[in-house]
Amino acid sequence: MGDTVVLNPGLGVGHLVPMVELAKLFLRGGLAVTVIVNVPPGKATDTSAAVARAAAANPSVRFHVLPTPPDADADAVAPDAAEAPNPFVLLRRMNAPLRDYLRSVLPSVRALVLDMLCFCADAVDVAAELGVPVYVFYTGSASSLAVNLYLPRMQAQIGDASLGEIGDAPLSFPGNRPFKPTDLPGLALDRHNEVYKSFLHAFERIPESRGIVINTFEWLEDRALRALRDGACVPGRATPPVYCAGPMISAGGGGGEEKKHECLAWLDAQPEKSVVFLCFGSMGTFPKTQLEEIAAGLERSGQRFLWVVQSPRSADGGPDLLADALGEPDLAALLPEGFLERTGGRGLVVKSWAPQADVLHHRATGAFVTHCGWNSTLEAIVAGQPLICWPLYAEQRQNKVFVVEEMGAGVEMAGYDGEVVAAAEVEAKVRWVIESRGGGALRERAMAAKEKALEALDEGGASRTAFAEFLRDL
Repeated sequence: MGDTVVLNPGLGVGHLVPMVELAKLFLRGGLAVTVIVNVPPGKATDTSAAVARAAAANPSVRFHVLPTPPDADADAVAPDAAEAPNPFVLLRRMNAPLRDYLRSVLPSVRALVLDMLCFCADAVDVAAELGVPVYVFYTGSASSLAVNLYLPRMQAQIGDASLGEIGDAPLSFPGNRPFKPTDLPGLALDRHNEVYKSFLHAFERIPESRGIVINTFEWLEDRALRALRDGACVPGRATPPVYCAGPMISAGGGGGEEKKHECLAWLDAQPEKSVVFLCFGSMGTFPKTQLEEIAAGLERSGQRFLWVVQSPRSADGGPDLLADALGEPDLAALLPEGFLERTGGRGLVVKSWAPQADVLHHRATGAFVTHCGWNSTLEAIVAGQPLICWPLYAEQRQNKVFVVEEMGAGVEMAGYDGEVVAAAEVEAKVRWVIESRGGGALRERAMAAKEKALEALDEGGASRTAFAEFLRDL
């Protein structure tokens, strides 16, 4: 057996970050770690900046950029030009350079760990060909894993129909509260979507792995974990062992920067738990019309706020993992005239990026308006922050259901699934969470979840014990 673990996070900063946290756990266990970096062909994405920050902050982790096959550009284009590029197809082409790399470092590879939520399913074949044990790291919630594993069965049950055609009657998935079909990822609503077909294929392959590490902890998702371990999510097939090793999140520290970010100095001057923090992840953007409504709502609310604004990417704020990096936003052009001047005494707008973990842990932060990506949700839990949920894409609507209905630590931003969330809704929700008894109850439940998360990470805690068991089984 070798002593190196190779981690393949697929595409996207949101998948790289938790994979680096997993790498730290392997290092603590005495294993060397290499993180594979897949870069979309001919694109300058935020990935390069994220890798640079991660490498600077984690010098013991090796990052290896795979060469892009010359024909990957053509393969990444969807058959229907009206559809978004299919990242599954691109990563399937990346299996050739992955195979070459693994062969070059054998026999030192102890295991290959794949981010199955990020389209790496067919790398299972590469591992099998080379005799390398393969494991899955699920960067989302156990609840969404339960849904995705059962999704092929659900699709088979409704036959030729698409999930987007069966009405609003709640769906029942193992380990989850019933939810509407529209709370599924948008791609799952059309059975003819090529990305959806690839998505189903990916989750049908998870049982071929030797084990699944999930970025969660036992107390948080007991219902979903029971369903996974009982085999309810993959009827007729054995489910690999499940190990909860989370929450694996960035520890903060300004993302590897030496200089303290301006927003932290600004927060230092604000009262305790008074600031509403708005941040929607590396891929979450809004059109100008929605930015104007958010600005108007914040201004009318009278609340202190810290808002991270990115340049608009698309009309719906959805992700494109193959898109060019966004330029710096022109705040004067995107926000209402005079907004920055009128709110300058109690609000701060930050361009493109802020050290989210540091902000969430700051004593002045009192609520978090979030897209409900799982990384952000876990960071909020560990910081004890109540959530105002504004899901945008992928499994974020399912996470919203979990946070609002299962945890009781968040509230929904009404209208998120329409054309625009009105300023009045933004105003009402930020006021309610900061000022009302109901908002205080959310905060109490968030703080209770924080205590359980910290217990899981303590020496002898459930997550530390589970990962130690995983290392023994590796």
